[in-house]
Amino acid sequence: MDESRLVILAEDLRFPEGPVALPDGSVALVEIEARRVTRIGPDGGRSTIATVPGGPNGLALGPDGLFFLCNNGGFAFTEDGGFLRPTGQAADYQTGRIETLDPHSGQVRRLYDRVGDHPLKGPNDLMFDGQEGFWFSDLGKSRPRDRDHGGLYWAAADGSRIVEAAHPIPGGANGVGVSPDGRTVYVAETETGRLWAWDVTGSGTLRKAPWPSPHGGRMLCQFPGYRRLDSLAIAASGNIVVATLVAGEITTVSPEGEILDVVTMPDPWPTNICFGGPDLRTAWITLSSTGKLAQMPWQEAGLRLPFG
Repeated sequence: MDESRLVILAEDLRFPEGPVALPDGSVALVEIEARRVTRIGPDGGRSTIATVPGGPNGLALGPDGLFFLCNNGGFAFTEDGGFLRPTGQAADYQTGRIETLDPHSGQVRRLYDRVGDHPLKGPNDLMFDGQEGFWFSDLGKSRPRDRDHGGLYWAAADGSRIVEAAHPIPGGANGVGVSPDGRTVYVAETETGRLWAWDVTGSGTLRKAPWPSPHGGRMLCQFPGYRRLDSLAIAASGNIVVATLVAGEITTVSPEGEILDVVTMPDPWPTNICFGGPDLRTAWITLSSTGKLAQMPWQEAGLRLPFG
């Protein structure tokens, strides 16, 4: 794919992630460091949808016109040489949570902050399953001498039920996606550079592979070299499109685990990608460490999301 077709739509964002293509051609995204949800217009103009305490992270359109939001509870950040990056748990961190956001009023409502006796640590990304709920990842939180395990969760959109589906994911569960037929859920594990897959057997239930899988998933793809994985999107073909950190790439992986395509980005931290436009062949990519939202035509159509 021709990387020269990439266009910068917005700059000076404070660690943008979670882009959502909206019907009017604009894009909603989070600015984690600034603790806000922002709308970027087709002309690059921006407006604040809401200020969100903690760490707004993954974002998706859900039922009743609401945004559903993964709130990681907050990161500490450092800025060096023009690159902004998270460095661990925020000093004012309390808990991770799943929230809803009314884009008209800006009202934020907490939906979940624990699974049974276990508090959520750092919810990161989510995708609706086209049924009654959504899958979401929890990256965990990192501290100077220790870190949490990540996990994969399922939750009902009405706030009535939450399930810990796969745990632990030791390198942190980041991007999450559901196959077009709803039968497979994928998770990108950040620190190991591994992409995992599980067969879905019901709302919040998975077919588990036996030990030595640490969480019952099957390893779909081990990325080469030193690459950390962030969010992902699903193409209409079923391919998994992964934002790949350190190397600064967008990597397309087949459902069989083969790396099909690699597109280089002008930032070592491309964190998220989403698809939109009339034919779902326009990609919006967050270049987080340099604070930009990029746009480019994509070689295949993205999957049409349940509430998109």
